[in-house]
Amino acid sequence: MNEILKSIKTPAYVCEEAKVRKNLELLKYVKEQSGAKILVALKGFAFSGVMDMVGSYLDGATCSGLHEAKFASEYVKGEIHTYSPAFKDEDFDEILKISKHITFNSFAQWQKFKGIALQNGVICGLRVNPEVSLAPTDSYNPCGKFSRLGITRANFKPELLEGITGLHFHALCEESASSLQVVLEAFEEKFGEFIPKMKWINMGGGHHITRANYDVELLIKIIRRFREKYGVEVYLEPGEAVGWQTGFLISSVLDIVHNEKDIAILDTSAEAHMPDTVLMPYRPAV
Repeated sequence: MNEILKSIKTPAYVCEEAKVRKNLELLKYVKEQSGAKILVALKGFAFSGVMDMVGSYLDGATCSGLHEAKFASEYVKGEIHTYSPAFKDEDFDEILKISKHITFNSFAQWQKFKGIALQNGVICGLRVNPEVSLAPTDSYNPCGKFSRLGITRANFKPELLEGITGLHFHALCEESASSLQVVLEAFEEKFGEFIPKMKWINMGGGHHITRANYDVELLIKIIRRFREKYGVEVYLEPGEAVGWQTGFLISSVLDIVHNEKDIAILDTSAEAHMPDTVLMPYRPAV
């Protein structure tokens, strides 16, 4: 392995197929036992070289805009779902052609694009904000104070739901099944009266399913209970969990400078190649 790594031109991301497959086997087990559909969130994992494998295990991809949707149409088998805080007019026609599902972030966006979306046979949903999150830092909290992501209960307009067949919430980041339980209770409390009118519920991403201590059986139990209670289809869209601990960022040391301690100068940077190390923050294993 070391000889192979030495032969790689840096910087490079290296993904181990066997490790990806191991993660996918676990996600497939969750699908089979819970009845949920699982989509890969491309914002968290979009390694084109293994997308054929991903497509053979999962149900499709969830995209954050036009360019991810175009990537999905080229590399991913199955359903393509697209969500964005707002869609640009010049992008929307192409998104319509690619996407099976489109989720809107506000009633204003829904009203703007409703006609053309329904005419094209797209399945339409709304993102809601359950106003509770267990995200580890504000930088990754989609339900934090003044969040632009999703519709709060106070701003929800039931009279405009015609044509909407599903609701989507996303409130987790590298979180556990018990965290999902907390968020789901808040979602049901605020939006439960509308769930029976829906055909599907998307429980978003941030589920760290492939982490060693994740309670997979609790997740399965939560999803089963929800599906039995409401009779709806359930989607999960993990990203990081698909690629969790499956590869490396390979870089070269170009120089070593000294300022009280030795500092390696690499051909990579945190901002360009591992931005999470700046945002979270955390230290990668070296």
